[in-house]
Amino acid sequence: MEIRQLFIGESPPLHLLLLADPSKEMVEDYLGKGICFVAERDKQILGVYVLLQKGTDMMEIKNIAVDEKHHGKGIGRQLIGHAIGYAREQGYKLMEIGTGNSSIGQLALYQKCGFRIVGVDRDFFTKHYSEALYENGIQCRDMVRLSRNIM
Repeated sequence: MEIRQLFIGESPPLHLLLLADPSKEMVEDYLGKGICFVAERDKQILGVYVLLQKGTDMMEIKNIAVDEKHHGKGIGRQLIGHAIGYAREQGYKLMEIGTGNSSIGQLALYQKCGFRIVGVDRDFFTKHYSEALYENGIQCRDMVRLSRNIM
């Protein structure tokens, strides 16, 4: 599998980006401001993420999405690892992921990649999810922000 930055003029995989964020206008907005990376094998796109610059020392990983046929194969983890490596190469000190509508599996993936979970948006989680989060030592607050020092 190869992870590469999309060239200017290449079409981003909107069908994947819309899996993670159903608002086409929002996706188009941050695509216009960010850098889009795709994971592909044999010219088939398996996953995607977008990096947004936030201030002088932070980048935000936006909209990590893996094709549904390829879930559970470590592609999301490789995408996060790539994002961290890219930001580090560019001299950024912090990475952030907003996870308002992430599943428990996605939150677990972020934790495995070294991100610190500092809260959960209750609007997106059922009572069952909240209990599962508490059982895993994750404090539920008003919103989720994950951050990682990458230096």
